[in-house]
Amino acid sequence: MESNRIKCDVLVIGAGPAGASASYWLAKSGFNVMTVERKKFPREKTCGDGLTPRSVYQLEAMGMAQFLATTHKYQGLRTVAFGKEMELTWPSHPELPEVGYVVTRYRLDEAVAMNAVDAGTKLLTYHEAVDLTLDDEYQVRQVEIVNKATNEKIFVEPRYLIVADGSNSRIGRMLGASRDRDLPMGLALRGYFSSPLASDPYIESHLDIRSDTGEILPGYGWIFPLGDGRVNAGIGLLSTLGKWKEVNTTKLMEAFVKGAPKRWGLSIDDPIYKGTGGKLPMGLSISPRSGGNYLMAGDATGSINPMNGEGIAYGYETGRAAASIITDCISLNDPTIIARYNQLLEETYGEYYKFARSFVKLIGNPMVMRTAVGLGINSKVVMRPVVRIMANLMRPDHLGPSEALFRAGVAAIDAKDRVTTLLRGGSPR
Repeated sequence: MESNRIKCDVLVIGAGPAGASASYWLAKSGFNVMTVERKKFPREKTCGDGLTPRSVYQLEAMGMAQFLATTHKYQGLRTVAFGKEMELTWPSHPELPEVGYVVTRYRLDEAVAMNAVDAGTKLLTYHEAVDLTLDDEYQVRQVEIVNKATNEKIFVEPRYLIVADGSNSRIGRMLGASRDRDLPMGLALRGYFSSPLASDPYIESHLDIRSDTGEILPGYGWIFPLGDGRVNAGIGLLSTLGKWKEVNTTKLMEAFVKGAPKRWGLSIDDPIYKGTGGKLPMGLSISPRSGGNYLMAGDATGSINPMNGEGIAYGYETGRAAASIITDCISLNDPTIIARYNQLLEETYGEYYKFARSFVKLIGNPMVMRTAVGLGINSKVVMRPVVRIMANLMRPDHLGPSEALFRAGVAAIDAKDRVTTLLRGGSPR
């Protein structure tokens, strides 16, 4: 075989959370896995850097507890709005831990990718997938990869392909994937700042982000302590905001930093500050997510949680789900199993994201946003179940206030959908 022509069981494009997770689980199953990443590690990534219990659970399952112990552990969330504050520890859960961590993606992504290498993955960094060849049955037969240092081309012939190259997925677009523009999109900007509270035991969320006219915007600001003398601070907006693309996020960020609690000691003139931003596709807004012999995972599927902007956990989870489907395909020698992937995602996230999409649409109304924030910030009885829902930490074994509120919300959405279908002349399901 030519040196530039390679065969493998699974080719994974992208070594971020989804790609590294998929690579790890497939390699642990003994498959021949090749992963390509277009950048070099370590590399910067625009993110809040916060790991919630869902992320921690996945990282510990991949054997990374020792790495997490080297990062900053925090115990819960502090919400801030209208001059008031509330501290809430992470709620108890039968499976998920009650702690979170804050670690830069600069460190985290490299560590998780190297963990996949230790499991047996062959990783090529600074290599970019640029083209692919499909057969008449829409099976990916060949992927063209370019070594960005030498321009040498490599042609990989995988049995299966996992596309995890992020929200601007080049390969995903080649496979016909596109975003549903009716579903939520986020817009975020973040930077690092020196702070005397860099080891604070809480991450902080500000729920009263305002425009230059004083209007409360659908979104939030955050300050996440890194434990190393720095904090990650940023703002996130939702596309439910009218004319959201016209918002000057740089000025909004400056206003947020200026108005942050003085205890953090933040300054937009901090020498280490460098704002970076990006768009965040949410709520499984990108499809199709599978076909022939390929699956898509992580941000390439728009898997970010619309309720809190969390993407890392859903990258790990969808990457693991993709690995489990392909494991079955190979082990049972049945490529048709790949069609179960969408069903698995629907079973795992369908109702939750339906609720989340309706929630963010609702808070796009400034009056509703103001009322909801004002009510929650004054009552832990209200805020505790809301935080559990927003972080997707509901218990499968217990019907408490969070679970009851969620079930009622889903039922109301389903009822509304049935009425809408009838009014449009369709048949209710």
